[in-house]
Amino acid sequence: MAKVELKKPVVEEISNSIKDAAAVVLVNYKGINVEQDTQMRKELREAGVVYKVYKNTMMNFAFKGTACEDLCQHLEGTNALAVCTEDATAPARILAKYAKTVPTLELVAGVVEDTYYDKAGIEALSQVPSREELLGKLLGSIQSPIANFARVLNQIAEQQA
Repeated sequence: MAKVELKKPVVEEISNSIKDAAAVVLVNYKGINVEQDTQMRKELREAGVVYKVYKNTMMNFAFKGTACEDLCQHLEGTNALAVCTEDATAPARILAKYAKTVPTLELVAGVVEDTYYDKAGIEALSQVPSREELLGKLLGSIQSPIANFARVLNQIAEQQA
């Protein structure tokens, strides 16, 4: 079997994973130890993020002709791919958390909802809370004025009684 035949399934696997992805983040994982990597992978898995290490040439072939094509310029060194189909901020948020404790772990670039972001853009995206947190804050801000109004009405009713 030719080498090309062996590589096709890997390229197809990468292509299928990025096809419907909400977020694709490229990370340089050099310098992370096994314990930290295992812990990071576990947290990524719990958040629904697929984290895999692929050869740069395989990723290059898979990215051609897709929204992730801009990532090809960053395919040098030890790179891994974090892909999530549901939460667009989860890969960047979790990887940035570990990048603070492991100085050699570096967010390289990413594509979120078909928009390319460089290192600064991905780091800014990592500061955005999850969808659930944002919905909770929205609900709290909606409930707050109503609760305050109800307290005021209750105090007025108590004063008149």
